[in-house]
Amino acid sequence: MSEATRIYFTGSCEGFDKLRDALAQQPGIEIVGHTEQPGAASAVLQGGHLDCVLHATGSPTLPAHEIATIRDHTRVPLLLVASGEASALLEDALGADVSDVLLLPALTENVVFAIRKATHGPRRAAAAGGRKDGRIITVFSPKGGTGKTVIATNLAAALAKANERRTLLLDLDLQFGDAAIMLGIEPEKTIFDFVTAPGELDPDKLAGYTTKHKSGLDVLPAPLRPEDAELVTEAKLGRLIEVARACYDVIVVDTSPFFHGPMLATLDRTDELLLICSLDVPTLKNVRLALGTLEMLSFPPTRVRVVLNRANSKVGMKQREVEAALEQKVRYEVPSDRAVPLSVNKGAPAILSEPGSDFARAIDSMAKGIFPKEETKRGLRLRPSFARAS
Repeated sequence: MSEATRIYFTGSCEGFDKLRDALAQQPGIEIVGHTEQPGAASAVLQGGHLDCVLHATGSPTLPAHEIATIRDHTRVPLLLVASGEASALLEDALGADVSDVLLLPALTENVVFAIRKATHGPRRAAAAGGRKDGRIITVFSPKGGTGKTVIATNLAAALAKANERRTLLLDLDLQFGDAAIMLGIEPEKTIFDFVTAPGELDPDKLAGYTTKHKSGLDVLPAPLRPEDAELVTEAKLGRLIEVARACYDVIVVDTSPFFHGPMLATLDRTDELLLICSLDVPTLKNVRLALGTLEMLSFPPTRVRVVLNRANSKVGMKQREVEAALEQKVRYEVPSDRAVPLSVNKGAPAILSEPGSDFARAIDSMAKGIFPKEETKRGLRLRPSFARAS
């Protein structure tokens, strides 16, 4: 069954409310929300996994400022909606970042067709051109000390080595990232150097700033100094992720425990969110709050995977209690294993240094769950939201 096309409405004009109500009744269309001021919807536009934005204007001329505001937060197709005579809009939109202009009143089926054309056309063209579109796997925990970076580094190494996929590990714990030290590498360049270097952010440039790990994994580490994190802006980060998606089969993103700008920019492009939990009440409380925040951001719950780390710890709490508290099933269990602290201190991922350990087997199972055998056989590299019926 194909996913619904997720639409967000901004602005206002005569007949816009009626159009929104009519589209809400259409199969395969999901209305995520509405606000008159695009600037007030920055969180949803960044983190909502929208497929399309419909922006209404009552002005006879192109609302350039409003379009720019929307484009600051999302690159999904944008359809402009106006009522009455708007010939100037039609002409000006040709040179703007607008997929189509819809004049109201209009037949609902004609609007649905325009939405389908805008949201599916670019994807088919990209596929026809043979362009890769790497999958973004974001590893997140709203509390420190849960083993997030250990899981991110080992998962990335497993995907690069065992699954033979071109893999990038992107460390977005920008102030205190530890991915490089856990992999035992001393990088000459970091994400700070990449985004502040002169010139366009492109695949050739990216290749010059990553560090190769012996597993075959490419790593773009966090800045060496906490103060440098401020220069990794959301706009540059968004461009970096888009460039990486064109170069790699999979990008594993390690994050900081906050819903700040870089995390929101990453969520907007995330295909699978691994939410790390452990068997303690403070972490459980924070994970529950994080799930509520993701719901507020309209992040699709089907893309959230709860990972229970140190799942075999005897601390007076069971997996079923975690699932009951979160109202979520645990998708992956990772055991507590002595091999983990040993590997961290050696700077060698346990998936490589202790491949027979319980921890390594759990990570390998997670990697296979993210890329099932059927997908590997078909050679699919499409993001889940792209694999839709026509």
